[in-house]
Amino acid sequence: MSGDEPRRLRLGLPKGSLQDTTARLFERAGYAIDFPSRSYYPNIDDPEIECILIRAQEMARYAEQGVLDAGITGIDWVLENGADVEEIADLAAPWPNYRTVRWLLAVKEGSEIREVGDLQGKRIATEAVGLTRRYLEAQGVKAEVEFSYGATEVKPPVLADAIVDVSETGSSIRANNLRVLDTVLESTPRLVANRASWADPWKRGKLERITLMLRGAIAAAGRVGLMMNVPRDRLDRVIELLPALSTPTISTLADESWIALNTVVEERVVRSLLPDLVEAGATGIVEYPLNKIVG
Repeated sequence: MSGDEPRRLRLGLPKGSLQDTTARLFERAGYAIDFPSRSYYPNIDDPEIECILIRAQEMARYAEQGVLDAGITGIDWVLENGADVEEIADLAAPWPNYRTVRWLLAVKEGSEIREVGDLQGKRIATEAVGLTRRYLEAQGVKAEVEFSYGATEVKPPVLADAIVDVSETGSSIRANNLRVLDTVLESTPRLVANRASWADPWKRGKLERITLMLRGAIAAAGRVGLMMNVPRDRLDRVIELLPALSTPTISTLADESWIALNTVVEERVVRSLLPDLVEAGATGIVEYPLNKIVG
């Protein structure tokens, strides 16, 4: 590489269920990503980043090998692959596919299998073969674990005695009349890096900046800012009502009998909070969206 060519960070973005939410996260963090049709190389408005779309199941393996400098994948797939990577950040967020998911061990309702020990010698279908085998070994149970290519939840009781399947809400488990025996693992999306890339000062600095922006976007998720004017003699009452993320910012107005107050609250409480603030004396209340909260 010549001295005139900019350095680039090769970043893996998850293809499939995580793709849309990942694009939303980066957009809120200040990056514009475009996904050309039939291309595995998304465009990003940062010339120092090269994006590649890769299935989350394979991400950690490619990061370990150095094919990628970093990538976003669930901790479940890091463990499933036994990948030796640097975990930089937990990116759990209150958005679809970025919330905590659970790998559940389940059987059909009515099954004679009541507990994990009853799986001795039975057949278990799952996409996470490694995770399941390690779980059973820790439980002292020997069973046949086979890879499931899909529709895992419909396999008991004919094609398998039990399954280990991933669920965010549990709706698929309930819809297929399954009974949960145990939670094998809880998982969230993580930003992971190749260890050599993380040891490189330029790449580490770039990843730390990206992480700062992503975390700021996640911190702002589900929150809004509120600005208002408050009579000085009503300030204590108004502050008592505020479930603030941090201490509100308070400024004196030209009329010293009034205070300007700025704070951050969860969006879900606003509809009940605003009438209370008005009753307490606040006026000129402005609600505004937040993209990032940093620091």
